Amino acid sequence: MTNTTDWDALPDTIKTFMTALDARVVDRTLATLSTDAVVTDEGHDFKGHDEIGAWVANAAAEFAYTTSFTGATVLERQTVTTVDVGQHLEGDFPGGVADLHYRFTLDGALISRVVIEP
Repeated sequence: MTNTTDWDALPDTIKTFMTALDARVVDRTLATLSTDAVVTDEGHDFKGHDEIGAWVANAAAEFAYTTSFTGATVLERQTVTTVDVGQHLEGDFPGGVADLHYRFTLDGALISRVVIEP
């Protein structure tokens, strides 16, 4: 079953991940992830809390930017829930504007996978 949803209706784990990532709060971001989680950003996989923590602390740290939520879709299939969150970024990075999708796979209440891509 697929549902389009707003920010307030997203699972708390995903809202916490997104806000902690934007603020670069490593411990809070990692608390939303399973121990064997994988994050894919710019085609590179970051596996486990050590690699993901370093990515959170350093990803796009050289740029100043703002983010805004643009929508989300929740897909529930048997025991797997996937959530696609749209986010619009504007800042001083190359191109200045980007629209990204954060595709989450949930393992119970925790996030087991995140794929970030246009």
